[in-house]
Amino acid sequence: MYDSEKNIALLEEAKSGDAEVVRVLCENNMGLVRTVAGAFRERGVELEDLMQIGTIGLIKAIRGYDASYGTVFSTYAVPLIMGEIKKYLRDDGIVKVSRTIKRNAQLVSKKRDQLSTELGREPTLSELSAAAGLTDEETLSALEASSPILSFDAQYGDITLENLIGTDNIGEAVERIALHQAIKKLEREEQTIVRLRFFKNMTQSQVASALGSTQVKISRQEKKIVAKLRELLG
Repeated sequence: MYDSEKNIALLEEAKSGDAEVVRVLCENNMGLVRTVAGAFRERGVELEDLMQIGTIGLIKAIRGYDASYGTVFSTYAVPLIMGEIKKYLRDDGIVKVSRTIKRNAQLVSKKRDQLSTELGREPTLSELSAAAGLTDEETLSALEASSPILSFDAQYGDITLENLIGTDNIGEAVERIALHQAIKKLEREEQTIVRLRFFKNMTQSQVASALGSTQVKISRQEKKIVAKLRELLG
């Protein structure tokens, strides 16, 4: 309800410094904090801990929001919530990744380089898993752990996921988070295709090779994925 009329009215009341109003606003907008915190939960910190840190940013947003600027509260609040979480992660000297995943990531990276040299191409997921002695799921987790934080507007070659889905649905931080959440609702193979295509900068042919498929099939799946994401984003 973070952009409802009731919420906006409470935000105006919060300017008087009423602690009870701030508490109510925090409760009403906890879903926003949860959504933002959820984007960081793969970094080794409990979701509840991330939400506590994010709440600090929410309180700052509540106290600093000015509706006269024409910005909706959620758009104003997300960068502050996200900023507090990033500051916590940075100050704590982490990306927090378990020792097992970190060890697997190093092993997978080494095996990937070896297989690429031996095969003269990018190894498939199953080949990489077999070489590392891991399951496909463990290999994917290792690859994800070594990836940078996802950015939907980052440029990868001549295309971005944001441009592909359409800027009508993605323009502000909240919508980008919505896209992240939508991707999580895809089937596992669809998520893998999205990650390899748009976050690993792989061509359709490279993705096909990695997944033991064909470029034509990946192209068709990609179109279906884009359509599904558009539907999920409404």
